[in-house]
Amino acid sequence: MVQIFRTPEEFRSWRQNLGSKSVGFVPTMGALHDGHASLLKKARAENDICVLSLFVNPTQFNDKKDFEKYPITWDADVEVANKNQVTAIFAPLAPLIYPDDYLYKLTEQNFSRELCGKDRPGHFDGVLTVVMKLFQIVQPTRAYFGEKDFQQLTLIKGMAKAFFLPLEIVPVPTLREADGLAMSSRNVRLTAEQRAKAPLIYQFLKESRTADEAKEKLQAQNWKVDYVVDLENRRFVAVHVGEVRLIDNVEL
Repeated sequence: MVQIFRTPEEFRSWRQNLGSKSVGFVPTMGALHDGHASLLKKARAENDICVLSLFVNPTQFNDKKDFEKYPITWDADVEVANKNQVTAIFAPLAPLIYPDDYLYKLTEQNFSRELCGKDRPGHFDGVLTVVMKLFQIVQPTRAYFGEKDFQQLTLIKGMAKAFFLPLEIVPVPTLREADGLAMSSRNVRLTAEQRAKAPLIYQFLKESRTADEAKEKLQAQNWKVDYVVDLENRRFVAVHVGEVRLIDNVEL
């Protein structure tokens, strides 16, 4: 059975007793799905110890309603952890992660202000800050992140390099449903009709010759499109399917 730690002090005390064992870490906000399971499997296979964090981070939500609607599925998440042979879960309360009430934060000045950062001011400050805090507590050998959140992955890799963090950031390919929709904790908030249409996002990203063409096709579904952008060798999208904001990216 997985061990559960609720405070940084408890976790760090346990961590100190691991000695030279390698630690694979998967930071999440819970509501785990098969995409998260793929991260856990990789972490478990490549390390002596596998650690999962479950923490809905308030500082990365620029929309309070979005934070309040984020799905909490604790029992199911613990079940996923046990099924994937996770050694320990770190699941703290927000005041223990932000004892300074978020007076101190990490900011990236460039890429974090494009794509999702443009429409979600402060989002990546919250992401980078909480991930840095989790890295300090967990002290992982390797940390695993999905390529679906490619902008997040890129920024975390940059942060680890900039601050000389002694760990490896391991990217894991996006896991998709059978119809192509990228797995996401937000998918459960889609209505049956919205869920049936949502795979068009991936389809349009892949088949369109240009980003503008993909954007037009998405808007024709009466969806609000935050962006469709080709950057280096990837096409990125953020689209609101009803009240649910979904992101995806494909390699060009």
